[in-house]
Amino acid sequence: MIIRSEHISALFALSLLVNIGSFHDLAIAGVPQQHINSQASQPHPVFKSILPKLKKNSQIKILLPTYVPESDGENPLYAILETSTKNKYDILLGFSPDCSGGTACRLGIISAEAINSKTSKLTGKAVSLAKGITGYFVDAKCGANCSDATLTWRQKGVQYTIGLKAGKQTDLVKMAKSVIKA
Repeated sequence: MIIRSEHISALFALSLLVNIGSFHDLAIAGVPQQHINSQASQPHPVFKSILPKLKKNSQIKILLPTYVPESDGENPLYAILETSTKNKYDILLGFSPDCSGGTACRLGIISAEAINSKTSKLTGKAVSLAKGITGYFVDAKCGANCSDATLTWRQKGVQYTIGLKAGKQTDLVKMAKSVIKA
């Protein structure tokens, strides 16, 4: 069998493409699969206890963050489902299981509600999030106590809000991005 020089170039190119494709598969296989999937689809473990009831009651898309500030294990953190209906949910993040929003035990909130004619207009400082979504940051106000700083955005017919007591914009943006990318 005689191989001409023009066929050698084509064979070399084909061989190179096949080998690069194999290398890509090996590179992906070398990354732990658990790490890839757990970050993309699993919310932060603090939400585990409320997820069954939330999924049962809600008909809107449930978006919960993979990142929650101050959840490093130093102080226990609890997710408390305050409202859970087909078109709305409100979750309180607190440092005690019986926190009812009191200032000492409260870390923040996560809420979602289907957009309707009564949904208020988005206000605050526009902040770029992920996937082309814009959020609106409203800073906390402090007096005797501090209110929540909030970040609100709309996605597929639902208005989502996350809030942290006297929270920083950077923490709220990081939380929101962990929700949107999931």
